[in-house]
Formats: sequence, C-alpha cells, structure tokens
Amino acid sequence: MSRALPDRRPLVMAVTGRRATGAGGAEAVVAQVEAAADAGVDLVQIREPSLTDRQLYAAVRQAASRLAGGSTQLLVNDRLDLALAVGGVGVHLRSHSVKGADARRWLPAALPLGRSVHSLAEARAAVEGGGLNYLVWGTVFPTVSKPGAPTSGPSPIREASRTVSLPILAIGGITVDNSREVFCEGAAGVAAIGLFGEVREPARLRSVVGEIRQRYIQSHGPDQATGLRRS
Repeated sequence: MSRALPDRRPLVMAVTGRRATGAGGAEAVVAQVEAAADAGVDLVQIREPSLTDRQLYAAVRQAASRLAGGSTQLLVNDRLDLALAVGGVGVHLRSHSVKGADARRWLPAALPLGRSVHSLAEARAAVEGGGLNYLVWGTVFPTVSKPGAPTSGPSPIREASRTVSLPILAIGGITVDNSREVFCEGAAGVAAIGLFGEVREPARLRSVVGEIRQRYIQSHGPDQATGLRRS
C-alpha cells in the first residue's frame, strides 16, 4: 500500500453531504470537513454534486487550507480537475469514472486515489493497471442517502478482500455497532455520510470515531490490531 494512505487500521473516512449538514454553500461543507478532521478521521471526501463548480472549488480550496499540516487527508469526489487546481488533494473516483491508472498519471503518488465498487467484478476490474490506493464497497446496509438502493450486506466483502490487494472500506448505512460486522468480513475501514454528518457535538463525534476503532480491535484481537495501527 502506498504512503498516500495512513499505515494503520481501521481507515475511517467521512463523506460530506449537504443533506447531512442541513445547510448549503461552501462554508457549511468546510465546517463539516473541519469537524470530521478534529474528530480524528483519516480521510475526508468532499462529495457535493449539488454545488456549482465555483462553490465546490471554494469548498475544496478552503478545506485544503484548513487541513494543511494535519493528519487527515482530503479528497474530492470524481473531480480530478479541481484536485489539481487546488493541489495537495486526493481524488475518489465513481464506479463509472476513468480508470485509476489514467487518473494517476496526473495525480502525484503521495496523494490518495480511490474508487467506488459494487461487486467483485468491479473490484477486480478497478485494480487492473494499478494507480489506486483503496476501494470503497457499497451499498452494504440500507441508507437514507440512497433510499431503495440494492444492498450487498457485509459478507461479499470477505471474498473481495481476499481477491484484491487494496484495502476495502465499507459504505452504506454504517453505524458504530454494524461496523464490527464489516471488519469481521475483512473490511480495512469504513466510510460514511450520515454517521458523521448528523453528529453536532465535537465530543460525541470524537467518541464515534473512537468507538469504531474499538470495534475493529474487538473483531481482530488486540495484538493484531495494535500491529496494524502503527503510525
């Protein structure tokens, strides 16, 4: 795994969503990014399809400035152009986006590059040619952000994690309690919109991140988890 990602488990990714923040504009997005970073997540993905290009650029630029020098890495959803324009920002590709190898030609190796997948076939295809650092597998559980979307449940993650060499993060209806289920199936981490966006109190948000890390330790045993979580 590249140094573009922290060398520890579990990887915790917060995904922004204006629906979750309850407010619009770049400032609300930046506030959500900062709150997630302060809570100790490893990655924050800005995913704001309803923002204009100007608003999205402003949000990414401001968020990158606020997170500079910290341990949380920033990504933007499927906008390689904005990531390159701002600098120092990784990219998360949609399942139907360009190949990882093509995006990596432009994105520096030190920056994270990931992709959404929904099946074992997609996972296998995604890793061909290289370029990626991680995959996000979904939708695992029912979620309000994608009502009615087909769900896979956690069990397919086991075969996927054995088939591809990249760490797999589970997304879709993730809670503190069911995070242990995906960890038991081989997920290297979790990604979530509502789990982080709906919590308003900073102390509670930090507690949620800490509880998720505890669920990983519970699922793997303290000895193995300690070795994987080295910094």
